[in-house]
Amino acid sequence: MDNRTFRDAMGKFATGITIVSTEVAEEMKGMTVNAFMSVSLDPHLIAVSIDEKASLYDVLQENDTFGVSVLAEEQKEVSMVFAKQMAQEKPLPITKLKDVPVVDGALVTLACKVVEKVKAGDHVILIGEVEDLVQRDGEPVLYYGGSYREIKAT
Repeated sequence: MDNRTFRDAMGKFATGITIVSTEVAEEMKGMTVNAFMSVSLDPHLIAVSIDEKASLYDVLQENDTFGVSVLAEEQKEVSMVFAKQMAQEKPLPITKLKDVPVVDGALVTLACKVVEKVKAGDHVILIGEVEDLVQRDGEPVLYYGGSYREIKAT
């Protein structure tokens, strides 16, 4: 199969949208990531998959901490800015959790310590131990079939 067929097939799996973030020279750097999952309850582990062509790939290979922000439906534009799908027109809602930059107002923010890196094809899977988290109520922004989606009440 070709790459487009594979990508289209994987796009049939609805995912939430996260921002993976870290700090470089006291400045927040982040990127939109939908390859995120919970790994373990004991210890509290999550995983994110980062493309080797991603802007943060090298930085995330060096930094030992990162944040994950699970975006709410009203934060679609935040995702689009970090995905370089639109220009940043106003300041991004950034805060810190355990000294790690995260998106303020996200459904969930996680402060993670890297415990393992696994090379997988053209990606690296970062396994992070969650050192702190904040959660709030709301609905997620979703991604399905190459488009942003929202949960609609029936």
